Amino acid sequence: MATVLVVDDVAVDRRLAEKLLAKEGLTVFSAANGREALDFLKDQQTDLVLTDIQMPEMDGLQLVQEIRSKHPAVPVILMTAHGSEETAVEALQKGAASYVPKRNLAADLPETIDSVLAVATACRHEKRLLECLLQTESRFILHNDTSLIPPLIGHLENNLKRMQLCDENGLIRVAVALREALINAIYHGNLELSSHLLEQDEKLFYAQLEERRRQEPYQDRRVHILAKESHHEAMYVIRDEGFGFDPATLPDPTDPANLDKVSGRGLLLIRTFMDEVHHNNEGNEITLVKRCD
Repeated sequence: MATVLVVDDVAVDRRLAEKLLAKEGLTVFSAANGREALDFLKDQQTDLVLTDIQMPEMDGLQLVQEIRSKHPAVPVILMTAHGSEETAVEALQKGAASYVPKRNLAADLPETIDSVLAVATACRHEKRLLECLLQTESRFILHNDTSLIPPLIGHLENNLKRMQLCDENGLIRVAVALREALINAIYHGNLELSSHLLEQDEKLFYAQLEERRRQEPYQDRRVHILAKESHHEAMYVIRDEGFGFDPATLPDPTDPANLDKVSGRGLLLIRTFMDEVHHNNEGNEITLVKRCD
């Protein structure tokens, strides 16, 4: 049976909400203000908080922020009165899950509670399930379309989060490395565009890029991505369908003489942010490995 904490400084309103929730078969507790609510949440497991906005001691907006910070798995629903609409919008932006106008409490509260609890319960069950997840593996084949890179990286970042492989800063660093490797595979691998051209004439570089995306043999080439994530490490293999290059000819990106060159920046970021990086002999495939922090 789900547990709901009702927070309202007006006793009549609080009892009305309690009765409506009890009729739905929920276990209901109450608090007269935000401070009492936070003290309650320290000791009692609660599935959902239903709170008024305008209260002494600590108002609903402050309570939403505190719960979001200290109890992020507990959703908060607001009870809004006339004149509190602006604060309610701010509270929703700060992390509240939904709201119910007090004047429609009897009609709207049960459905709102049901819908938010259903989502919250599913999220908690998924979290428990993901604790059992040992490894993920995915394969993608991308066209030479850089707009596909951000959603792909977002998907791979979510896999890293599930595996708890690195912190937020680590996620950003992995994302930057992946972006550079994918851009290289499209620009320099499949489309055979030169880094020197980018240094000399950026407008000509991007004009040639758009032209080659519509020309044979470049337009039919694809980028192949293999991603494997576990609790210990993540491995990404990115292969283009270009002619490749001799990896031995790559300039050392850590050499101070090469730091300001466009051509070496991506490789420097990749090597700095990943724990292991190597190319295949043909030079059209790069493997990136990130180990657990």
